[in-house]
Amino acid sequence: MLHPLSQAFASTVLSGKARGIHMSLEHSGIRSTQSGLGELLRYWRSVRGKSQIELSLDIGVSQRHLSFIESGRSAPSRQTLMTIAHGLDVPLRGRNHLLLAAGYAPVYVEHAWDAEEMQGINAALKRMLQQHDPFPAMVMDRYWNVLMVNASAPRFFNTFIDMSARPTPRNMLHLMFDPAGMRPFITHWDRTARSLIERVRREAVGHVMDERTHELLAELAAYPQLADKHMQASDVESEPAFPMIPLSFAKDDTELHYFSLVTTVGTPQTITTQELRIECLYPADEQTEARHRALMDGSS
Repeated sequence: MLHPLSQAFASTVLSGKARGIHMSLEHSGIRSTQSGLGELLRYWRSVRGKSQIELSLDIGVSQRHLSFIESGRSAPSRQTLMTIAHGLDVPLRGRNHLLLAAGYAPVYVEHAWDAEEMQGINAALKRMLQQHDPFPAMVMDRYWNVLMVNASAPRFFNTFIDMSARPTPRNMLHLMFDPAGMRPFITHWDRTARSLIERVRREAVGHVMDERTHELLAELAAYPQLADKHMQASDVESEPAFPMIPLSFAKDDTELHYFSLVTTVGTPQTITTQELRIECLYPADEQTEARHRALMDGSS
């Protein structure tokens, strides 16, 4: 259910920008658009662990004025509200919610990832993916849904399972946790499950778990033989063999160890660009690299 202001805005303004904003709110999975401005600001201060006086010192707005805004005794200007949002590092999607709660039209657009406005970004994404062959690389949204892949990604996973049998859009977390997916081939499962759950929490946009992210974690926890320990923090290994927690697969009695590098857009100005993530898998050791190249040659 949308805030009344967003419904009015979407119905009266028919530009592509307005439609993109309307879509971003409709599919945000966040109920905060129905909350008052003061409640939202208190929520974000709590998330960031800031008192009113600390926020005041950070952004140069008096603590008295912040107090009046939160209590509803004063209405902030759009600029003041954006200054507060910047000081609290509110993600662009959340800034639209603040604007709506204050009576302003939202300004941050959520384009479809393959929209015309995304052509420049998409060209860079395709270039990155292609250059990463013969190792898997993919572009995902904030909920780990796969949007783009390079040629090596499906070839790699198809050496383990039939990817054509997986529903689309494909979700990388479901692929890893599903007993009918990659899970039977993942070694050190307890460690891997915990590390992936940690990543979901750590890499949430703005470091905030929205409603849909909580739902995603609940879906993963519903898989058979998932224990509470898998949803908790990873144990610290006393003598780790790798400088990172690798994602390891068993193939033909051989373990293949990988790690990933995650890339994001440096200066996003739309919700879509802020929430895109490019994940590239790399071999964690020389043996894995040699075995991986042989595996890719054999699957050609």
